[in-house]
Amino acid sequence: MTAVDRAQALTQDPRPRLSDATLRDSAHMGGVEFRPAHARRIADLLVKTGIELVEVGMVSGPGSKDADLIEAVHHTIGPDRSMTLVVVRDRRQVATALDEAERLGVRHIMFSIPTSEQHAALKLGTPSSKFLHAVASSAISQAKERGFHVTFSGEDGARTPKERLIPYVTAGFAAGADRFRLAETVAYLSPWQMESVISGLTAIDGAEIEIHSHNMLGMAVANSLAAIRAGAQWISATVGGIGERGGNAPLAELLMSLRVIHGDTRFDLRHLTELSRVALEGSGLGEAFQSGPTTPHAFAYELPGQLSHPEAYETLPAELVGNNRELRVRTRLTSALVRWALADSGIEADAEELTPWLIDRQERGDAPVLDRDGVRKAAIEFLAS
Repeated sequence: MTAVDRAQALTQDPRPRLSDATLRDSAHMGGVEFRPAHARRIADLLVKTGIELVEVGMVSGPGSKDADLIEAVHHTIGPDRSMTLVVVRDRRQVATALDEAERLGVRHIMFSIPTSEQHAALKLGTPSSKFLHAVASSAISQAKERGFHVTFSGEDGARTPKERLIPYVTAGFAAGADRFRLAETVAYLSPWQMESVISGLTAIDGAEIEIHSHNMLGMAVANSLAAIRAGAQWISATVGGIGERGGNAPLAELLMSLRVIHGDTRFDLRHLTELSRVALEGSGLGEAFQSGPTTPHAFAYELPGQLSHPEAYETLPAELVGNNRELRVRTRLTSALVRWALADSGIEADAEELTPWLIDRQERGDAPVLDRDGVRKAAIEFLAS
């Protein structure tokens, strides 16, 4: 579909189009790791429900750990109905990541690009707007030259001032991007504030806008509906609202809201309960999951940067709601995570030596999910062996 075709379709039908990030955002939730069998079932049910695009996995370079999930989803629903996140750090890294995406048969990518000064400084090495524009434009141009459909994000976009965000989005579309996703990485906006932010983006000539909201303040569905009211054309959600930290816009609640409030009957809601059951089973979360800041997963991380710089990801600290910040990881264990777990413990184990030993135990099924206490107990065992 060309840009003209998309614009005409959106003009003819103003109702939102939906993408689902269960197999990407939730798959990178602390301690959650879907297997191909569950990915296939979830993707199939999402398409039967009427979800247009299934987001699966993340690629940052060669040897992606999510390759099996991406291939499973492609086999089930085809690459045209799926999208994979590609991390952006610099031109060379983007090139190798796109090589991997091509190898996996990906056709639709979503570039994860940090836009707030805080996130850009952490992940790009500088808060410079000029550098941000250069990196994003280069990534988008490279991808379009290879024939990818490109969505580019504003990671932590909700906290990015409009004086910084709007020129960035404008430059991204000028570089050839097909869609922009505003990521409310850190829950930050009220629905009326969201409507104002989105209005500034939809005013950009030819802009196709998506909202991806996190639910730490319990307003992900409300903010998604506000974004659509302001002219956004896409909503990103997840089954049960499961996702990093406090979760995402829950799909069932969103679809029910669209039907009840807007009379939108396009979606087959009969699959939602089975979707929830399969997703909760595959994620290992048990029989029920509630999103928000008081869940055991709200402040659980599996990425070193999130543990080392929690202020970049938390609207309010865990301690304020009586919760705790925690490591929770299955097979994505790294020496940086082990060092964090051992900090201030008095356990003098070498993280570089301990990490492969722990990974071997995980692969044998001895420690399927590791938290901070689990790493410390294992370190004591390691030193005694």
